Amino acid sequence: MKVAIVTNKNITNTKSVLSILENELQKNALDYCVIDIDKLKSGFDFVCAIGGDGTILKTARFYAEFGTPILGINLGRLGFLSQSGTSEIEQVVRHIKNQTYKVQKRTMLQSGNYTALNDFVIKGCSCTRTSKFSLKINDKFVCDYIADGIIISTPTGSTAYGLSAGGPILYPNIDCLVVVPICPHTLTARPLVIPASEKITISSMDELLNVAIDGQEQSGKISEVNIELSPKKAKLAFLGEDDFYSILRNKLHWGISPTD
Repeated sequence: MKVAIVTNKNITNTKSVLSILENELQKNALDYCVIDIDKLKSGFDFVCAIGGDGTILKTARFYAEFGTPILGINLGRLGFLSQSGTSEIEQVVRHIKNQTYKVQKRTMLQSGNYTALNDFVIKGCSCTRTSKFSLKINDKFVCDYIADGIIISTPTGSTAYGLSAGGPILYPNIDCLVVVPICPHTLTARPLVIPASEKITISSMDELLNVAIDGQEQSGKISEVNIELSPKKAKLAFLGEDDFYSILRNKLHWGISPTD
């Protein structure tokens, strides 16, 4: 088995964690290669990404093309997609060596040449006022929104920007998408959960649009955005049982009463 270690030089403590991981891989006689997040390449059986959710998102988008499992070692603030902390590196390497990890395939979206694991966020070019967006699904008009923007999210991305904008939490394996308006100028606009097979079109008669992909890349200014299910699947590795609800409790403090 050949393992890639993806590092992000912009994340603090990366070097110290990398050293620990390399030491464990060497002790277990596993072949590995260290790669910078901006110089990703194929040819591996397993990938460890050291960093936060942003590092994992970029890594997962790239390796979805090759069906390579990704496991995140969290050094970020929340690390919702990360399945391991720095104290669990010995356990991580043991699972890699014995191939006892579990892999979950995650839905991805595509728009033109761009692919997203979390979401596409569409906003108007003017940041000083709301914009008017028109939503079509399968080429049929649904509604207009006057809002700061529109989020088109996967179930994986429902705990990201969509959650902050008032969208629902979706179980990662559900076969659906969610449309969430950002700060809509109305009391009636609500998030919309639709089948993953639907094709979504967002346009504006007032101005050109900007699109952010997983909060990282940005498209140029365009008049219309077409989004649909990607044929690619991100493969996220888990150690032991994947308990989505415990992740909600532990990382988002879901259902936990505030302390005095």
